[in-house]
Amino acid sequence: MSRHVQVTIDARDPRALARFWAEVLGYVVPAPPGVELGPADDPFRAWEEFLARIGVPEQARNSRAAIEDPQGHGPRVFFQQVPLEKAGKNRVHLDVRAAPGLAGEERMAALEAEGARLVALGATRLARHEPQPPLDAGHIVLADPEGNEFCLD
Repeated sequence: MSRHVQVTIDARDPRALARFWAEVLGYVVPAPPGVELGPADDPFRAWEEFLARIGVPEQARNSRAAIEDPQGHGPRVFFQQVPLEKAGKNRVHLDVRAAPGLAGEERMAALEAEGARLVALGATRLARHEPQPPLDAGHIVLADPEGNEFCLD
């Protein structure tokens, strides 16, 4: 039997990292319990208001955040605040499939375009690995705003 997976990411600023990864993955921030969000509503503002209403102290309101696949297929991603800074290379990283079905220069051009979009959102470009068929189609290594490495492939 297969299992559903939630990816949990330790963060200094869960809300900011959730915003970034929602843009990377095309995910959404779920509404707080009992709250209906309209298309123009800011889900983070809704969460801030909800947490204030239920008495969560202001200093604890950015201790966690989550994003979800709007189609319900991909894993939920949960961000939890931790007091420690990132100390080294992450042992698990996400591979973001940004050029499915493409090969060669067309694939690398698509990865470059997506990489440029993500750098504009706060990512840092770390490396480009050229295609080496038949086992490596090429990929670009980036880091999110808190230094967690991930690949566009």
